[in-house]
Amino acid sequence: MFGIFSSQVPKRAYSQQQLSLKDALKIGIENYGTIKAKGNYVAASKAQVKQARLDYLPNLNLAIEVNYGTANGQNGPLYAFGPTGIATTGLPLAAQNWSADFGSLYLTNVNWDFFSFGRTREKIKTAGLKTELDDADLRQEIFQQQIRICAAYLNLLAAQRLTTSYHKNLDRADTLRQIIVRKAQKDLLAGVDSSQANAEVSSARSILLKAMTYEDEQNSALIKLLGTVFQKIDADTLFITQLPGSVPINADSVSAHHPILQYYKSRVLYSDQQLNYFKTLNYPTLSLGMAMQSRGSGFGNNFSSDRLSYTKGQTDGIGFDRSNYVVALGITWNLTQPVRIKQQIKSQKLISQGITDELELARQQLAAQLDFSNARIRNAIADYYETPKQVKAARDAYFQKLVLYNHGLTNLVDVTQALYSLVRAETARDIAYTNVWQALLFKSASVGDFNLFYDNL
Repeated sequence: MFGIFSSQVPKRAYSQQQLSLKDALKIGIENYGTIKAKGNYVAASKAQVKQARLDYLPNLNLAIEVNYGTANGQNGPLYAFGPTGIATTGLPLAAQNWSADFGSLYLTNVNWDFFSFGRTREKIKTAGLKTELDDADLRQEIFQQQIRICAAYLNLLAAQRLTTSYHKNLDRADTLRQIIVRKAQKDLLAGVDSSQANAEVSSARSILLKAMTYEDEQNSALIKLLGTVFQKIDADTLFITQLPGSVPINADSVSAHHPILQYYKSRVLYSDQQLNYFKTLNYPTLSLGMAMQSRGSGFGNNFSSDRLSYTKGQTDGIGFDRSNYVVALGITWNLTQPVRIKQQIKSQKLISQGITDELELARQQLAAQLDFSNARIRNAIADYYETPKQVKAARDAYFQKLVLYNHGLTNLVDVTQALYSLVRAETARDIAYTNVWQALLFKSASVGDFNLFYDNL
């Protein structure tokens, strides 16, 4: 009869995989998408540092042109709006001429902004601090991911232990039902006891189903943090049945190297460095320019007087007929730039102040969280020692009521109430075991040292 009834509880359709918390942490750190993305951001920032250093190098341009066209010159100005206009050389002719030949241009050009009053240096420093900021963001994400994985793992552990307890509760309720049914069939008990026993078994089964649903929910939450395909995880229950080897109960200060605080500090430093870079935009730039140009043409030097003085051959137009060089030293200063930069600097100062306010708020919240974590650990440990006493007392009371009921010395209501008390005590025990480790994890998150928790595994 028990086998027929218990088969109504749905069985797991998927296999379970044993997974320790340490393995879960390793998998979650390696596979979680956000961590991989922020790792790529760090690599990108490092590349930007190299780019900022290379930006100081001079620009070296090489150009070779082979052209074919007419050579009509005209006195008058030219300004190229938008796309660059065509250019030609030669004396102005009396009338339009459509004679065309080949020409060529060879150009080497060097432009170098060799001094900009610290702009290049500040740009490189800004890129470097951006790398440190992204790295700090990655470290705090890893820290928070470790806390999230541990919390989800402990929640799954608690859910699995509750499911086990409710399985036992269903077994006890069904065993009692079988006893009552047999006695009712022999007219030793009233039929109403049999109906009540069936109702209690149904209630126990419903509670178990809810517990199984909650366990699946916690399993899914952990899988999401691990970044793997869905699977049923069998959590390691060995360590949770005992107290951590080292529990820091006394109040400690928040670590100055707390990953979250380090992230905010990096944001402040990066914002201040951006401010320094913006200030350098107010200053001029000293530039050095050098160019070497050679040209070839199929037109003769007397083309303005002799319209037939051109070769019409391509090879005659690609040689080196005339060459020029130029060396230039210049200073460029946009006098309206300080007006615009002033507001940008003001904006950046306010951003730095805003991040500083966020940093101070984070410090306050972590300090308050740390104070609470100490009380939470003390209470969790005290509850850890109390719940076994409650379970023992509830179990003794249940068996006592069960024996009395079997001898007709008490009613089924008393037995049922004793069974409820036992279930509550076992549930409280399972939660109390988990709460100690949850409190230690909370303490580790508050202090900013994950090893406070990890070293106890």
